[in-house]
Amino acid sequence: MKPIESVNYSVFFENSLQELSVFLNQKNYSKVFVLVDSTTEIHCLPVLQHVLEPIKFDLIEVSPGEENKNIDFCIGVWRMLLDFGADRNSILINLGGGVITDMGGFAASTFKRGIDFVQVPTTLLSQVDASVGGKTGIDMDNVKNIIGTFTQPKAVFIHTPFLKTLNKRELHSGYAEVIKHGLIYDSKLFQKLKGIVPEDIDDEIIYRSIEIKNEVVKADPFEKGLRKILNYGHTIGHALESYSLKHDQSPLLHGEAIAIGFICEAFLSEKRNGLKKEELSEIIKTVQNSYPAYKLNKSFYPELLHIMKNDKKNKSGQISFSLLNKIGACDYDIYCTEEEIIESLDYYLTCF
Repeated sequence: MKPIESVNYSVFFENSLQELSVFLNQKNYSKVFVLVDSTTEIHCLPVLQHVLEPIKFDLIEVSPGEENKNIDFCIGVWRMLLDFGADRNSILINLGGGVITDMGGFAASTFKRGIDFVQVPTTLLSQVDASVGGKTGIDMDNVKNIIGTFTQPKAVFIHTPFLKTLNKRELHSGYAEVIKHGLIYDSKLFQKLKGIVPEDIDDEIIYRSIEIKNEVVKADPFEKGLRKILNYGHTIGHALESYSLKHDQSPLLHGEAIAIGFICEAFLSEKRNGLKKEELSEIIKTVQNSYPAYKLNKSFYPELLHIMKNDKKNKSGQISFSLLNKIGACDYDIYCTEEEIIESLDYYLTCF
């Protein structure tokens, strides 16, 4: 599979870690840093070290989990870069899932007004979504990615054997973004996904999912128009993810939350944007096949609506959605009322 050409950089798929070694040898950086969490340090760093040898690098470690994707941990990364003597000709390699690629990209894009970084995503979620597209960010006050930049990496290196280190929940979480790409852009991909379970995902599906994300991003790098379709499922999904992170003992993972968003926003798509009832049923069945019911309660609604009102995609106080007009096609900048959103949450309760 040939590299995917994105916005001023390449996404390498085959022999990707060897390509990373070639990339670093060609660039002659003054210092190389690798950002990991405690999980990727154990399971993924030894593979990277073996391939990069004899390239020297300094290691920066943060704690895993969305709850740590905040300014305090980002300050810790900046401080380590300072302590290790990073200059503007340094590079940061982000080795990890979505938290590492989001926060590492943000830390690099702001340190000394920007140093180079590359993404080596180790989860399905980060491979098909977080590492591609140039969005960096951290959370604040339970609002997802509210602080961040549009900064493209110098390259992305996809090593799918890293997926063997994932547990079932993490794999299913990433699978939701693959489903989304089919729903918003490629009905053939969605039909293919209906016949498999997340554990059956192969390199061809991952490659196609990255292609879709990349095609959308290349057409609209700064999310002025078409790129907004990538937010399908995320207006309600992000609110649920933030709520769960604050209140639940075992919080929803990103993909689990946006899978709930798929159902709610498919309901809104049928109500507001011409999605057929039979397609709504297809989407619900697909979500039910891979994701358990969430114990949503009407008492959550006021806080969920408050979180949605702070969503960065909103305009003039209106809550913005990207909604399907059919499976494989999506529209954006559709504003729904609080009453409609509550109706969609009520609808989710009828599906399980």
